[in-house]
Amino acid sequence: MRDHAPVVVHRLSASGGRRVTVRDQILGLAYSDADLAEFLRRAGVADPQAILDDPAWIEWRDGEPHEYGTRGPHSA
Repeated sequence: MRDHAPVVVHRLSASGGRRVTVRDQILGLAYSDADLAEFLRRAGVADPQAILDDPAWIEWRDGEPHEYGTRGPHSA
C-alpha cells in the first residue's frame, strides 16, 4: 500500500514554476497545468487532466494547487 501520492508538485521555485516528480524521478519544471499534463502523458498516464485534482495521484506541496508563479521561459 502506498503512503503518499506517486506524483509530487513541489513548492514554487524562486524563478517561477514548480518541480514535478514521479516516485522521486524528476520530470521537469511545470509553469502551467498544461506542462504538468504533458509531463504525466510522457510518463504514461493515459488521461492526465483527469488526475490533476485527485490526491490519490498528485500531492501539491507548499502552495495552492494549480499556481505556478511567474511565467515560463517561453512566455512573451
